[in-house]
Amino acid sequence: MTGNRIGRLEAVCTSERKGMPKKDRGAGLLRVDWGLEGDAHAGNWHRQVSLLALESIAKMQAQGLKVRPGSFAENLTTSGLVLHTLPVGTRMTVGTTLVEVTQIGKECHDHCAIYKLAGDCVMPREGIFVKVLEGGEIRVGDTIEVLDGDVEG
Repeated sequence: MTGNRIGRLEAVCTSERKGMPKKDRGAGLLRVDWGLEGDAHAGNWHRQVSLLALESIAKMQAQGLKVRPGSFAENLTTSGLVLHTLPVGTRMTVGTTLVEVTQIGKECHDHCAIYKLAGDCVMPREGIFVKVLEGGEIRVGDTIEVLDGDVEG
């Protein structure tokens, strides 16, 4: 399969506590084996940083929801890539950093506020998680490049 291998970073979002929407900070620091500095979900585990495509958020907006980047508690909002089609193990650059896909989607044990409003939520199906292999500063507008793995789009 071939598809778009280049995307764009649209938002860099953090929250101080789990279980709440994140706020776009415009920039941030990705730390190796940790995640996004200052985010409640960061830690030395396989879901260090979460990503969701702006295109996925648009699907929920089309259902009439007033959602924005960070509403789904994703750390990085992207555009131009079909994230959930990237295989686990795919490596990507985000600006000058290097990340590796560790999980596609997630199980929602308790339905979130978005699900309760709309009867649906895209994050469990279309969000992905990565671990940080090479850290550094990232900011809105940075290029995201898929280095390996099959791409759909």
